[in-house]
Amino acid sequence: MTVITGLGVVAPTGVGLDEYWATTLAGKSGIDRIRRFDPSGYTTQLAGQVDDFEAADHVPSKLLAQTDRMTHFAFAGTNMALADAGVDLADFPEYERAVVTANSSGGVEYGQHELQKMWSGGPMRVSAYMSVAWFYAATTGQLSIHHGLRGPCGLIATEQAGGLDAIGHARRQLRRGARIAVTGGTDAPLSPACMVAQLATGLLSRVADPTAAYLPFDERAAGYVPGEGGAIMIMERREDAARRGAERVYGEIVGYAATFDPAPGSGRGPTLGRAIRHALDDARIAPGDIDVVFADGCGTPDLDRAEGEALTEVFGPYGVPVTVPKTGTGRMYSGGAALDVATALLAMGDSVVPPTPHVDVLALDCPLDLVRTEPRELPIRNALVCARGVGGFNAAVVLRAAA
Repeated sequence: MTVITGLGVVAPTGVGLDEYWATTLAGKSGIDRIRRFDPSGYTTQLAGQVDDFEAADHVPSKLLAQTDRMTHFAFAGTNMALADAGVDLADFPEYERAVVTANSSGGVEYGQHELQKMWSGGPMRVSAYMSVAWFYAATTGQLSIHHGLRGPCGLIATEQAGGLDAIGHARRQLRRGARIAVTGGTDAPLSPACMVAQLATGLLSRVADPTAAYLPFDERAAGYVPGEGGAIMIMERREDAARRGAERVYGEIVGYAATFDPAPGSGRGPTLGRAIRHALDDARIAPGDIDVVFADGCGTPDLDRAEGEALTEVFGPYGVPVTVPKTGTGRMYSGGAALDVATALLAMGDSVVPPTPHVDVLALDCPLDLVRTEPRELPIRNALVCARGVGGFNAAVVLRAAA
């Protein structure tokens, strides 16, 4: 059995577990007008931004100029997760230390700055590190080098589903012989060029009010707000964690599944419901055993309706409490689902479901028991986390509370 023994969080609503969890339970939001650049000419001007983050506090000085903000977030999350787990990597054979991360936007901010230097000062102004810093796999590579993670390494690029897919892949590597895995996802998509790419999907909200811009399952839903950050976790086999005397086990990964939607116009519908059922089958539990669902919550009427139909098909109308705490952070792409897993594990430990900030009136075609304005006290034995990525990716993970 695979367990999670350490967590590290970098989010618009807090850096570190304590700050993030307190603001999440309070229903506070980190969504505001974009400050990393002037968004005046953009139809979307809001985002969930990580403030008070000093990369130099988490990243070796020689690597600061070689890496993008997405990698800085991952270094911070990894440092926090290793400390939280009480892990000394020297106790593990270096070829049995795995690292699998997810990323969606790449190091776009780094790349854009280097291109601007080229156009203003010529090609000799461009850093040699641009060749790697922009790449999706840069985070996995840098973590592998810095921490001596020389076992199985991987990178998942399935947009919002990536955080769950990375966890599923890390679980597979532990089953194949790795003894410890650093996994999760981070993204830093708040640069001018990256925002242009995101706007092309047509899914971003144009609402100017931060409290009304991202409202999944609400009758006013009009798109989502992007966010930056993510979560990194330490995964181990249960027996290895027990052998080393791990002080804390947050929970177990007992089920995982992924599906891919058919092409539009094929006559076949989305497959999120199938991913959920496969994950439940993998966990060997029935729908009635799930105590809470952390939904994908895209925030567009059509996609919300499709997810509501999938959840209703599996659990029945109003059949299980549902929450979307990412309405306080924005959709963080590959960092979002990983953060949902961390949030679900914290919810299990405190027997409380965090609220879905700002959502007021549910859309009539979404018959869900959505936890809205206040946290809901609830014993949580099993939790389901769902995620969907642009392009047809679906993933589901079932978590079980530590025994």
